[in-house]
Amino acid sequence: MIKKIIISACLLISFVSFAQQGTSSPYSFYGIGETRFKGTLENRTMAGVAVEQDSIHLNIENPASYASLGQTTFTVGGTFGTNTIKSSSESSKAQRSTFDYLAVGIPLGKFGAGFGLLPLSSVGYKISDINTAPGAVSSQLEGKGGVNKVFFGLGYKITPKWNIGADLQYNFGKISTTSIEAVTDVQNATRETNSSELSGVNFNLGTMYQTKIAKKLNLYTTLNYTFGSTLNSDTSRIIEVDGDPDAAMGDPVSTKLKLPNKITFGAGIGQPRKWLVGTTLAFQGEGQLANYYNTRDNVRYEKYTKYALGGYYIPNYSSFASYFSRIVYRAGLKYEKLGLVVNNESVNDVGMTLGAGFPITGTFSNVNFGIEFGKRGTTSAGLVQENYMNFSLSFSFNDRWFVKSKFN
Repeated sequence: MIKKIIISACLLISFVSFAQQGTSSPYSFYGIGETRFKGTLENRTMAGVAVEQDSIHLNIENPASYASLGQTTFTVGGTFGTNTIKSSSESSKAQRSTFDYLAVGIPLGKFGAGFGLLPLSSVGYKISDINTAPGAVSSQLEGKGGVNKVFFGLGYKITPKWNIGADLQYNFGKISTTSIEAVTDVQNATRETNSSELSGVNFNLGTMYQTKIAKKLNLYTTLNYTFGSTLNSDTSRIIEVDGDPDAAMGDPVSTKLKLPNKITFGAGIGQPRKWLVGTTLAFQGEGQLANYYNTRDNVRYEKYTKYALGGYYIPNYSSFASYFSRIVYRAGLKYEKLGLVVNNESVNDVGMTLGAGFPITGTFSNVNFGIEFGKRGTTSAGLVQENYMNFSLSFSFNDRWFVKSKFN
């Protein structure tokens, strides 16, 4: 049954991932757009904390985790989000629904494999600057698209306590932007359309270690390193003037964008199948992500930093009398310096996550629900502030593959 679900979902989501507009943030104008969270909803509802070697939940943030899987796991998730975007003088609201990830993990003895599809970044904005003064210039900017990621990874269990792993990631996508400028009292406007095809490969290494520090208490640690890589961008440009039937086609522009290296540390303590408290620290170098159509003198890039604290609690995972005692309750707090500086003001993201995992009776499968709310940016220095709330849903199905039948 799970095989049929995987095939159907892969076909559907492969189409949806190209068609969706995954963000409504004005900050997605810069670079390759808003960077999306790389992880499942189980980890996202703990603010990204993913330190435990789990046998039934897939951890796609660290490939070393695949070696701990006890069953074949298929997981898929999506989000409905609302944004209130405000400046110092006005505000507006936006909504969007997004595909978050599709992934499969397969146990192979001491090895484990994982593969899937998820967005790396999303672009989705409409920005207007209207000026009615005589001879003044008004502009309208619109962008959509983003970069997707296909990955394949292997994990290996060196000892019962220690895993290592690596994965290969192929990034691909398309970003389209339109810029319209008009002068007050002048009939014709100028339209510039850019279409950028992006592609590249990068690698990721990870390790996880856990050990007992008391009779019912475990220590969990994790380390993940993503190598810096190149993202090739091939852009075509069309310039049009209203009322002129001839469009000026610009020469194609090839640009090499630099995705910086990233290192992530995690540690936590807890009682297996009962509770966990953990923290994650992530540091990423300064990227070179500006293309010719979104380069601005007042914008620069800096190092990315993330601090997160999160965990879960299960009242009684083996209870037969109470279904609610088997629910996994999750929560987390996060602070991110996003690596973008506009008007000498760093753009930061502060948020809180809440979630619950509902087991499907008689199986190791589960349904997960999460809420994330927070604030991105500021109204200072001429910037905008986003107050966001995201509602997420995911399904995690578990089954045994490659088991020889004992009966004919």
